[in-house]
Amino acid sequence: MANHKSAQKRIRNSATKRLRNRYQAKTTRTLSKRLRTSTVKSEAEALLKEVSAMLDKLAKRSIIHKNKAANQKSKLARAVNKIGTTPVAVVKKNTAKKVVKKKK
Repeated sequence: MANHKSAQKRIRNSATKRLRNRYQAKTTRTLSKRLRTSTVKSEAEALLKEVSAMLDKLAKRSIIHKNKAANQKSKLARAVNKIGTTPVAVVKKNTAKKVVKKKK
């Protein structure tokens, strides 16, 4: 336990900030999960705007690293762009083996 008054105050402040940071990070994670499971494009685009702003704030306050925020925003944007597109059928090439004639 801290002996100085300033150290005790620092412990109280750190605990308060930790709770606030955890709440903001958890809220962002929850919204990003909701965005990934969304099937309506307009709803997903609105959520993307909100989530990307939250990620930028977390990065600005050093709660998460700026590159992590950029990577998450990129992946979420890709997920939103995939919504509504029909999967393209994959055309397989002819995999039959060629018959080689032996020389006589």
